[in-house]
Amino acid sequence: MLYWLLKNFLLGPLILTLFRPWVVGREHVPASGPVIFASNHVSFIDSVILPAVLDRRMSFLAKSDYFTGRGLKGWATKTFFNAIGQLPIDRSGGKASEASLRTGLQVLARGEQLGIYPEGTRSPDGKLYRGRTGIARMILEGRVLVIPVAMVGTREVQQIGQRFPKFKRVGVVFGKPLDFSRFQGFETDRFILRSVTDEVMHELAGLSRQEYEDVYATSVKERASSARAQVVGATAKRERRGAAGR
Repeated sequence: MLYWLLKNFLLGPLILTLFRPWVVGREHVPASGPVIFASNHVSFIDSVILPAVLDRRMSFLAKSDYFTGRGLKGWATKTFFNAIGQLPIDRSGGKASEASLRTGLQVLARGEQLGIYPEGTRSPDGKLYRGRTGIARMILEGRVLVIPVAMVGTREVQQIGQRFPKFKRVGVVFGKPLDFSRFQGFETDRFILRSVTDEVMHELAGLSRQEYEDVYATSVKERASSARAQVVGATAKRERRGAAGR
């Protein structure tokens, strides 16, 4: 009830008014039945823009950190993400990731729409990065169509670290549905899973026109974080030497 209240009377109309999203390929969106929307991820607001332009209820797999915060802020964040249909996903691997996969499959089993960011995280620089094969497992085990979705202009509205968005027009491009039924029975074959994932990412690159890098976005973020730490450490070391010499 809270989801529909936010979508139809509160948050939804506000999003449509402030960002005036244009949509291409709406005819590719099925009116019923389970479907996976595989989207690029360049901004926090991707997760509110996409559901706002769809008629049916949509659930997103979101990182579990949004659901584990403490205090008033943690409670408010968890309540908001639950209200807009976000589901926690643990990306630590092993049994935790398997449980997240099952959560997504339950949404599909109910005949609903599920949104996934194959890259697993927001792009740190606007490029499109290598997809995680979890989406391929969900496609094959759920036996559903997948629709590639390109979010356009959302990074210019709100980049990583930017607290408040700018009110600029954004776009959503839906690609033609992808059918991977030819791979049924190969849900555990890692080569098939990689092939399916790469095909999805190829379609996303064509729709979004982003530069593609065949590495994981998380690896890029980790290298950048390590480089910053080294710079901070070197700066602190020079300052200590300077203080000792005075």
